[in-house]
Amino acid sequence: MTLPDHHQPRNGVSTITRDASSEEQDLPLFSKCHKYFRPDGDYAKVKAADLYPYFRPLEKSEGSTAYIDGREIVMAGSNNYLGLTSDPRVKEAAKDAVDKYGTGCTGSRFLNGTLDLHLELEEKLAHFMGKEACVLFSTGYMTNLGLIQGITGRDDIIFSDKDNHACIVAGTQGTMADTMRYRHNDMDHLRLMLERAHDQDPTAGKLIATDGVFSMSGKIAQVPQLVELADEFNAALMLDDAHAIGVIGPGGRGSAHSFGLADRAHLITGTFSKSFASLGGFAVGDEDVIEYLRHNSSAHIFSASMPPANVGTVLKCLEILQDEPERLDRLWEISDYMRQGFRDLGFDVWDSETPIIPVVIGDLELCFQFWNDLLEEGVFVNAVAPPAVPQGQALMRTSYMATHTDEELNFILDAFRRVGEHHGIL
Repeated sequence: MTLPDHHQPRNGVSTITRDASSEEQDLPLFSKCHKYFRPDGDYAKVKAADLYPYFRPLEKSEGSTAYIDGREIVMAGSNNYLGLTSDPRVKEAAKDAVDKYGTGCTGSRFLNGTLDLHLELEEKLAHFMGKEACVLFSTGYMTNLGLIQGITGRDDIIFSDKDNHACIVAGTQGTMADTMRYRHNDMDHLRLMLERAHDQDPTAGKLIATDGVFSMSGKIAQVPQLVELADEFNAALMLDDAHAIGVIGPGGRGSAHSFGLADRAHLITGTFSKSFASLGGFAVGDEDVIEYLRHNSSAHIFSASMPPANVGTVLKCLEILQDEPERLDRLWEISDYMRQGFRDLGFDVWDSETPIIPVVIGDLELCFQFWNDLLEEGVFVNAVAPPAVPQGQALMRTSYMATHTDEELNFILDAFRRVGEHHGIL
């Protein structure tokens, strides 16, 4: 199908222009959609300047490198922390699962969509995480949304970090429980909220929900203080370890394990779309709690189960993670090197503690220009704009994998130096 000229894709995304007068003929519901594409809007301006950084298609990916517009670039914006997406053993495991089970399960876990492969993965993940039981979800997003909606109700209270991922926020918005948002990583503010809630209703069910590693800053949650507050106020603690499993803690077991407190974190969630090179998610905890979720979480009951190839991929990645601990050592060596490298150049990287290293640019338009110039230099990162980060703190979100070479790391730093000098950022 040939699109009209004003709909022709640029950089893989359609560029849309509209006659403002045509909005009068449209449904009121869609008026906000049409305004989004007005010529004087931010979207149109960024697109017109060819600085739009999102939905750029990769033509080929080989882990630490990829191809965009026919050019090979160094990938510094992937969550492929262990570098396993292109590992021949992992790809073979996915193919073997398809050969045995087909391409999909065509149903929910609750009915016809449970394979012995799913049960094997749940058992191995529970053992790996040191918990009694595990339940799988079809995506990491659905894991947190489904857990919160499945476990909380009208008489409960959720205490949520203001910097939590959108899936936790979506979970709190979809439950009858009250939600109180405490300032990011501010344990004094959390304590104040817990005290007020306890005074008003000491018998209310309480859930403290937080990222284990925050996805924009690379900061680790204050798990020791969190478990103490949870114990003191008889609350359950949920850690979203999407960016922690396969990254931090002994053997890559996540944020609670990194402090030796896994037994005091009641619920830990994770995703397979990062270190495990696949798609899906999981929650681990006490057996009765997990079984309750299995039967009461709509996101689990009414969604098609993880396809066989995804499960086979995760099982192989879990095996490699346990057999090759040197991958974690290399990942941390790289993280420390890049963090210090950016600081030595004069960039602000906040308080990053993980392979997620933000490089603060500030102004939104400058951020997009910086991103585009980096791509021209042969480096792909992620441009992050408000509200994902505070106003005036637009940034380049860089992230690293165990398979990056020293040559690639220095190439990234050199590109940042050149672009930073050009724009007067340093």
